[in-house]
Amino acid sequence: MADVFSSQKRSAIMARIRGRENKRTELALVGILRRNKITGWRRHQPLFGRPDFVFHQQRLVLFVDGCFWHCCPKHATQPGSNRAFWMRKLQRNRARDRLVNQTLRKAGWKVVRIWQHDLTRKNEVRVVTRISKRLAL
Repeated sequence: MADVFSSQKRSAIMARIRGRENKRTELALVGILRRNKITGWRRHQPLFGRPDFVFHQQRLVLFVDGCFWHCCPKHATQPGSNRAFWMRKLQRNRARDRLVNQTLRKAGWKVVRIWQHDLTRKNEVRVVTRISKRLAL
């Protein structure tokens, strides 16, 4: 079915859509943290890069990165249509991730990035180990 809007109008409509959060992956990590009694974290804190979880006392931030949006080396898929647009967008996402990591580290924060595919019961021990080492628990 053909689009009822012109390409300019459709672009303007789509540009107004804003992501709210990656709720499913964040809640999966909340479950892992709670099951393993890791406390002291907060969500939605006003820090550069908008980290998913912040441990203020230990100056640690956690990001949960989606496999598609952040180009996971194991699970990233290549878009089939409008390929040039998507490749530019995904490259900008990766560049922004590097900038966020650098900026937070220069400000004295430890940064941990966890892939979406690691938020399973099978990988839970590995995720908890990574976080615990950085928290020095």
